[in-house]
Amino acid sequence: MNIEILSINVGKPKQVQYQNKEVSTGIYKTPTTKALYLSFLNLEGDGQADLVHHGGKEKAVCVYPYEHYPFWEAELQRELAIGAFGENLTIRGLVETDVCIGDTFQLGEAVVQVSQPRQPCYKLSVRYGVPEMLIKVQETGYTGFYFRVLKEGLVSHTDGLTRLSSHPKSITVSYANRIMHQEKDNIDGMKKLLEVEELSSNWRTTFTKRLSGIEIDTRKRMTGNQS
Repeated sequence: MNIEILSINVGKPKQVQYQNKEVSTGIYKTPTTKALYLSFLNLEGDGQADLVHHGGKEKAVCVYPYEHYPFWEAELQRELAIGAFGENLTIRGLVETDVCIGDTFQLGEAVVQVSQPRQPCYKLSVRYGVPEMLIKVQETGYTGFYFRVLKEGLVSHTDGLTRLSSHPKSITVSYANRIMHQEKDNIDGMKKLLEVEELSSNWRTTFTKRLSGIEIDTRKRMTGNQS
């Protein structure tokens, strides 16, 4: 499978106006042709405003497939520049149905591993002014996914992405999305996901609580408000 890196995108958080208030967001990323150092936490020159929902060791690199761009261009009725979803890597040749939690990849000098699907937050609505966009991302499963970093090193958009190992449980990002967002009562599905040790602690907590009858409050992620 030939996986192409179309762009590496980075950017620091900035203040923007949204619903009569100022919010800080790191969703505005710009492509770079420079080789960047990828640490266990993030790419050199990159930053996140909301470290609860983005960034950190288990969400060091946000990846989005270019295959979904035409769909969103039709939905939003506008052309989208590379990095439109705040992703660090815009790739072609690997979508959510092709990649599993725990799969590992060579990325330049670095080694990375899929930790969870990307969970969209209200900052997408901030960027595009479409409140229902988050629900649409979850419904379509066109979420992208996150890498944790197993080995640090320099990365470049010319490197390409090479799969080193496929996880034996074969739980796709697409399946994980379905259990998280559509099939919330699928006990067997949640148990299957919890069997994957490489699943991020964040998603592990959500499924563990859900199995005990507690649903995580998503209002802050979805709207920016607690209530």
